[in-house]
Amino acid sequence: MITDLLDYLNNNLLIAHYCGFDISASLPSYWTFDRFLKQIDNDILSSIMISQVLYLSKQGMIDASFIGLDSTPIAANTSQNNPKSFFSNKFKPDNQPKADADCKLGVHSASNQTNEKNYEFYWGYKNHVLVDCISGLPIYELTTTANVCDSTVALDILADTHTFLPITECTFLADKGYDVKNIYNQVHELYKGECIIPLNKRNAKNPTLLPQGNPICEAGLAMWKDGKFSDSGRTRQKFCCPLKLSKNADCPCHHQNFYNGKKHRGCTKYITIPDDLRLSIDRDSKYFKNNYSLRTECERYNSRFKNTGQKRMWVRNKSSVTNLNTLAHISLLAVAVAAITSDTRQSYRKLKAVKRIA
Repeated sequence: MITDLLDYLNNNLLIAHYCGFDISASLPSYWTFDRFLKQIDNDILSSIMISQVLYLSKQGMIDASFIGLDSTPIAANTSQNNPKSFFSNKFKPDNQPKADADCKLGVHSASNQTNEKNYEFYWGYKNHVLVDCISGLPIYELTTTANVCDSTVALDILADTHTFLPITECTFLADKGYDVKNIYNQVHELYKGECIIPLNKRNAKNPTLLPQGNPICEAGLAMWKDGKFSDSGRTRQKFCCPLKLSKNADCPCHHQNFYNGKKHRGCTKYITIPDDLRLSIDRDSKYFKNNYSLRTECERYNSRFKNTGQKRMWVRNKSSVTNLNTLAHISLLAVAVAAITSDTRQSYRKLKAVKRIA
């Protein structure tokens, strides 16, 4: 990528002059650019990105009413990510790639189908991007190693964003990887907003329920309520076998739990009572579905981000990866800034159109 940049600047000295280079002398070498990527403080690049976001917000292009958070996998520059590699146990956590000592083992979905469980392991990083779901432009980004769970950085990203762009009364959209109770509570309490996130059932079983809410046991009998209790901040309703206190009855299906003695006789089931924000959302409503459809802007932006060459890295350290990711976002925001400056707002996401204007 640096080689392509040098070729472009050498063949377009006027552009090199506008970039601040002294065209009367030789341009910086490959290794100078390489050191720059590794050594520059990412806070400098982040401040440039923030200034772009604030400018676009002032121009009415970026709005924080509907914001979506998503992460995109970034493969490290190592042979262990090559599908044709015959390296034994290449995706074991102990087999750290020698080419990149900073990358970590992660997993990402290899299918867009919600009913398919197709995953792929990779060594690398993640780029977490907060996107304005109306304009499809980035607001904030964070690069982590691939082993970092998406939900663990969500609140930090929202807090950092709120310091320069208020997200009060926002609608926060994300996939089910962010379906964590703490996120719902923080968005509601700190920002007076709401979350539009699908429910992650986490392999939970859905028992057959009567209209009154009582589950049906394996013998086809309606189970009885047997008290409530609190567990990890959740209120759970306990149900027991209806024949538990019977002296002469026998289980119709002869379930093994029925013969555990009088004190522990019969089956028990537990149902979480929806008394929190996470479980109180009607995810089958038209309101939820219409708002959640806006999250596709996150996918569209991630696609444009990957087209800048960020799908697989050519550098081999986290510092360079982080800076390259930020530069990619700056470049895509620069397209929107150029579109506004040239009075062609309809081209704020079209790189080719802005190039023709230039």
